[in-house]
Amino acid sequence: MLLHDTSLVFGRHVRQTLRSRFQIFFGILMPLLYLLFFGPLLTGLPLGSPGDSWQVLVPGLLLQLALFGASFAGFSIIIEQSTGVVERMRVTPVSRFALLLGRVLRDTLLFMFQAVLLVLAALVMGLRAPLPGVLVGFAFVGLLTVALASLSYALAMKVRTPQEFGPVINALTMPAMLLSGLMLPMTLGPAWLDVLSHLTPFRYLVDAVRDAYVGRYATAHMLHGALVALAFALLAMTAGTRVFRRAGA
Repeated sequence: MLLHDTSLVFGRHVRQTLRSRFQIFFGILMPLLYLLFFGPLLTGLPLGSPGDSWQVLVPGLLLQLALFGASFAGFSIIIEQSTGVVERMRVTPVSRFALLLGRVLRDTLLFMFQAVLLVLAALVMGLRAPLPGVLVGFAFVGLLTVALASLSYALAMKVRTPQEFGPVINALTMPAMLLSGLMLPMTLGPAWLDVLSHLTPFRYLVDAVRDAYVGRYATAHMLHGALVALAFALLAMTAGTRVFRRAGA
């Protein structure tokens, strides 16, 4: 029943996404702009990290895509609540976990597709990375999307309007982006900022994907990144499921 319910919710939201071409292609606009206009500025600069400038920037842009896209996924459920869609789903026997999982899987598929487009554009501009490293990067994008989309939907179930939801997400995502070293390695900054960045889980994911893009897989960064990503996704899914179950009680 869980698989059946999840496939129903997933299929419904995939069909909605396919009707909105703007959501598919314009969601990747910001990372592409960074790639086109910020990437060339880093060429030849000493970045204090293994690999060239593209192997430093592209992993950060991949995770930025998941960070901002998945964090704002909850807007859709706020709209569904206001139009009564969520209430109609609550009176059905569908699994509450499936209501969350179907949405999260749709988001994961969407951002994985956008991540592929971003990497293809980066390859045209000069990125050179091993195929296993690129695949590892996609895996981290998927795990981060699962975690952040779950938390985003959980928060959206607690608020009433987009005006309440948006400022909270902005207040959380901007410090996360600045402290995780998405654009530049945090080792370029002062020591206190580097230490502070280790308090955010995104820092470990960024370091892991950058190692993967230079072909380094058996590293402490890779181990820490994988553990943090898996734990973050598990905890977020647990929290999101609990909110959906209470909301449907």
